[in-house]
Amino acid sequence: MTPKRRRLSLVLAGLLALGAAAALALAALEDNLVYFLSPTDLLAREAAPDRPVRVGGLVEEGSVRRAADGTLSFRVTDLRNAVAVTFRGVPPDLFREGQGVVAEGRFANGALSASEILAKHDENYMPREVADALKDSGLWKGPAPR
Repeated sequence: MTPKRRRLSLVLAGLLALGAAAALALAALEDNLVYFLSPTDLLAREAAPDRPVRVGGLVEEGSVRRAADGTLSFRVTDLRNAVAVTFRGVPPDLFREGQGVVAEGRFANGALSASEILAKHDENYMPREVADALKDSGLWKGPAPR
């Protein structure tokens, strides 16, 4: 084998190894992705039940129910559509009706089974994605998000 061919084969082997490493890294990252969606986007997209999603919006007035077994159920709305959410555990102290919330979990059979709930921390905070979804729907009534 000539030195030129040897060099070419080493470069090709290096590129192949680099491509394989990049493919493995991207595959590992894809398993950890969590998409943020508004209720309208989630219902239109119909997320796969094995993929985690984050749904953000407002806790719908009159929708919060607490079961005897400690399960909390409520609806998250973007003022266009609403998604039913169930959560087993203790919600954040600031969780209440009419306030901004982000619920993370798995969406199946038209409802989100949440593993985590995040509530807004002061009167001026709303996640940028939630504010953008409300602005896109034309239903935004508040100051610009921080």
